[in-house]
Amino acid sequence: MKFQWSLLFGLLFAVIIALFAVYNVDSVPVNYVFGTAEWPLILVILGSALLGALLSGTVAIYRSFVLSRKVKHLEKELEKKEASINALQNEIIVHQEQLPKVTEIKEENTTN
Repeated sequence: MKFQWSLLFGLLFAVIIALFAVYNVDSVPVNYVFGTAEWPLILVILGSALLGALLSGTVAIYRSFVLSRKVKHLEKELEKKEASINALQNEIIVHQEQLPKVTEIKEENTTN
């Protein structure tokens, strides 16, 4: 459901940008570091929106990649700790099984 709302919001935002760009078709000067150029405002608006979307998409992909690596690392660490817990629980079971034998031997020694 969250994805559907995100998609709907994105489409609505794209329509608003497109309408805004269509109503602004005048040529405007665009200043670059190395010069200026006259571009239609519609191209400047759509280009800015596209560059913003690409930049935010790139950041989102990078964060997703970093988080997936972290999840994999934590899953491996969890497996190791679970194996360690299982080994320690097995040791406890072995010691508990040996405990009655030890107490029986002590009781036999004290009665003799």
